[in-house]
Amino acid sequence: QVHLVESGGGLVQPGGSLQLSCTASTSVSAYAMGWYRQAPGKQRELVATISTRGITRYVESVKGRFTISRDNAKNAVYLQMNSLKPEDTAVYYCNPGYFLGSKFSGYDYWGQGTQVTVSS
Repeated sequence: QVHLVESGGGLVQPGGSLQLSCTASTSVSAYAMGWYRQAPGKQRELVATISTRGITRYVESVKGRFTISRDNAKNAVYLQMNSLKPEDTAVYYCNPGYFLGSKFSGYDYWGQGTQVTVSS
């Protein structure tokens, strides 16, 4: 069982920045980690992943703006979000998982998420 707590969300103007944090109740060093987001009325979308070796991948819409990182000593994963756009508005969740080839598969462990609202 892995308990996850996401934090760092808030209201920000377009073009602004936020850093999201995800803290796990156990070591995450053995997991690949992903950040998902879910906007109202839409399916949950995987936006960034980081492998156990620190290899990162991003969905096209956030490339060059978002950076995922991890600190295994703190059981934490982060998502630095820059140049935010209104379409980034969503609840953001972190998720431990693994890779099958290049495909990320998450375990069914979820926190409460953190709300990000980008609006002027």
